[in-house]
Amino acid sequence: MPLQTPPLRGIHDERGAKFTEFGGWDMPVEFDSIQTEHAAVREDVGIFDVSHMGQLHVTGPDATELMQRLTSNDVTRLEVGDSQYAAITDEEGVIIDDTIVYRLPDEDDETYLFVPNAGTDESTHERWVDYRNEWDLEATVDNRTDEYAMFAVQGPNAVEPVEAVTDEPLAELERFAARYATIDDVECWVARTGYTGEDGFELIVPWSAAKQIWSLFDCQPCGLGARDTLRIEAGLLLAGQDFDYESDPRTPYEAGIGFAVDLDTEFVGRDTLAEIDREGVEEKLVGFQLIDRGVPRHGYDITNTDGRVIGTVTSGTMSPSLEQPIGLGYVPVEYAEPGTTLQVVVRGRSKKARVEPLPFIDTE
Repeated sequence: MPLQTPPLRGIHDERGAKFTEFGGWDMPVEFDSIQTEHAAVREDVGIFDVSHMGQLHVTGPDATELMQRLTSNDVTRLEVGDSQYAAITDEEGVIIDDTIVYRLPDEDDETYLFVPNAGTDESTHERWVDYRNEWDLEATVDNRTDEYAMFAVQGPNAVEPVEAVTDEPLAELERFAARYATIDDVECWVARTGYTGEDGFELIVPWSAAKQIWSLFDCQPCGLGARDTLRIEAGLLLAGQDFDYESDPRTPYEAGIGFAVDLDTEFVGRDTLAEIDREGVEEKLVGFQLIDRGVPRHGYDITNTDGRVIGTVTSGTMSPSLEQPIGLGYVPVEYAEPGTTLQVVVRGRSKKARVEPLPFIDTE
């Protein structure tokens, strides 16, 4: 099956980007180098093409109820222009996906946009439609992934280049707030959200205007490689690595995102998660730093100091900011306290590691 391509595939190629398959998409992994792009976002500003992310639009008299019953957070708290992080869970409370839910300006009814991860838009759309029909709710669910591009302008100096392309007072947006803004005569949805641990904005723009809007930003283009090192430093989950519905099923409490679960709401998986919340979990996602020389990678074994396997690395990298090897992985709760000594098996050799608080860096 051919890979899906973002609207700027040709532009990225001309810029000299290297590409990788991700979630069924052909995406730029780096333009100059991961270190250069990472530093730009930590120290100044960079722009990412994240058009591989899904975009689903939900409206109608029962849109709020449908969103409330299929995501783990409290959608009713959202005013127009608000957004929230949430999990999508099954009946057993296992994470199927994580997402950001935006409350759009109302059309005839309350209206939402939510962003599932790359390659999951079709299955998520099917899930929403199936449950809508099962519950006999009146809501329209549209998969608009192919209608819009998505860019992320991230870094401590992200405000200036975004405000420079519009007359809207985007600097006034608080974290997780969003609004429509006209950029070069194009209406775009602009949110103060991101996936790097830095300040910044995510822009959802019409697919046909992607080249026009992208060309307005004179800052370092960044690929998925830097996006990965940045989000690991920030302790942020990657679907398919830090949880995987098929190969590594995890609940929000195991994955460290219990803050996105509101047990006062009724959603699929709520009752099981309430029981888990009362009884606690057996394993938790932790951050760790290697003390010995080596780089942890996805799938490497985590052992205790006696050499007994107790977990698996889900994400790992050499941190460009800390200049230290860091990673994420699940371990039994008795090994989850910061300061605990672990070992990670790197290419057949045990390397000493220490559990660290998340995030690894000070985020905004």
